[in-house]
Amino acid sequence: MKRAFTSIANNVARAAGMPSTFLLCCGTILVWAATGPLMGFSDTWQLIINTGTTIVTFLMVFLIQNTQNRDGAAIQAKLDELIRVSEGRNRFIGIEHLTAEEVEKFRKLCESAAEKAEQAAEVVEHGARH
Repeated sequence: MKRAFTSIANNVARAAGMPSTFLLCCGTILVWAATGPLMGFSDTWQLIINTGTTIVTFLMVFLIQNTQNRDGAAIQAKLDELIRVSEGRNRFIGIEHLTAEEVEKFRKLCESAAEKAEQAAEVVEHGARH
């Protein structure tokens, strides 16, 4: 069941991002708008589009969230592997499971290290010119 859902979620997410899907939705709206005068712009006419868009939006939220969760986990696994096999610090592996405050500490640590490296590079560059 999980594989079937994953396959469906991937296919729907892919299809939802295609230009032809967008054009199909625009066409649907145009047809709906054109039928307005025929239906006297009635409550039923309005309910058709409201119900349709609500159902599609409701379902798409879950499918897209599923796809994003898997993509995020896959990217994180790839980054963890790059850290593991490189000179990167292994303590960064798994930080996505920390609280927002703990992740912010790591971000500030990285930012500080980058600034120090940039300053060191400027000193070396300045010394090389003279």
